[in-house]
Amino acid sequence: MADTTPNLALPYILPSQAQKHVTHNEALLLLDRLVQLVVEYEGAAPPSLPQEGQRFSVAGSPSGAWAGRAGSIAIWQDASWLFAVPHTGYLAWFKDAAAIKVFAGGTWQRPALPDILTPQRLGIGATPDDTNRLALSSPATLLNNAGAGHQLKINKAASGDTASVLFQSGWSGRAEMGLAGNDLFSVKVSGDGGSWSTGLSLDGAGRPSFPNRPAARAHRASGSWTPASGSETGFATLAFEQGGVSLGATLAGTGQALSIPVDGFYFVSLMVSATASSGHATDLRRNGSTTLMTLSAPAAAPLTVSGCGLYQLNGGDSLSLLHTGTATIDEGAGRTELAIARL
Repeated sequence: MADTTPNLALPYILPSQAQKHVTHNEALLLLDRLVQLVVEYEGAAPPSLPQEGQRFSVAGSPSGAWAGRAGSIAIWQDASWLFAVPHTGYLAWFKDAAAIKVFAGGTWQRPALPDILTPQRLGIGATPDDTNRLALSSPATLLNNAGAGHQLKINKAASGDTASVLFQSGWSGRAEMGLAGNDLFSVKVSGDGGSWSTGLSLDGAGRPSFPNRPAARAHRASGSWTPASGSETGFATLAFEQGGVSLGATLAGTGQALSIPVDGFYFVSLMVSATASSGHATDLRRNGSTTLMTLSAPAAAPLTVSGCGLYQLNGGDSLSLLHTGTATIDEGAGRTELAIARL
């Protein structure tokens, strides 16, 4: 029979042994050194003022009292250094690294995670909570393929729920894309994190809509009238409007100017119908001074003239009509109207 245990080398009390307490105490001291092992740090130089019972992992090219003891556990006890050799499978808490390490392959290393890990929360450089159960703080995030393609899947329970990606600035939402409360793929933006506007929406067939793209059709109430030559007129009704297009200043001739909400390139279409004419022209004017297009008509009736074009317009611009010559204008939707759409 061996004199020591096979794993920790604790001495046995032998038959008829004198001073059995010495052997027993030696075994207790070995247990105190190696069981529930807490290591202050791993290094090559011993501390200048070690405390009783402190343990250290000797690594690198040790010096001083640790010289030649690389790979050992150094224990300060009774004002001297004692050394123990760790075995594969030893576990220790390293105080300086705040980590549990296992001794394997001649070194202390952090244990590998299991192949399947199902924690309730996980934080990587961040603190998770009940809502953000996976939290990550990092300069970048890489999701790579494993040999072919790669998909990022965001699933929701029902159509009325949300499956989206939210972009924030200072923890306040500024943009969101995904399925937000329905099954349409949409892109939304916000200037304050509270009020949101949809810029793009796609249905299940891939058909896009732009619910906040500036667009409008403007006309006057149905009827006929003869504007004075040189008069400037506007509109009274928006048959269709989105994206902030509105009727602005009231004009001397009659009606209101059409107000442009935002800078951009606009497709503009103008149609003028007349029930009688001795020859007339209608100018589409910007801000009451710049002519964008002119629709000229001969002395004939009834007649309809139309034109279209692409123009750079700025937010705050106004559009109106300047009449020259004499004509009886047929007003109303589908007869005399202005249509615009920002591209």
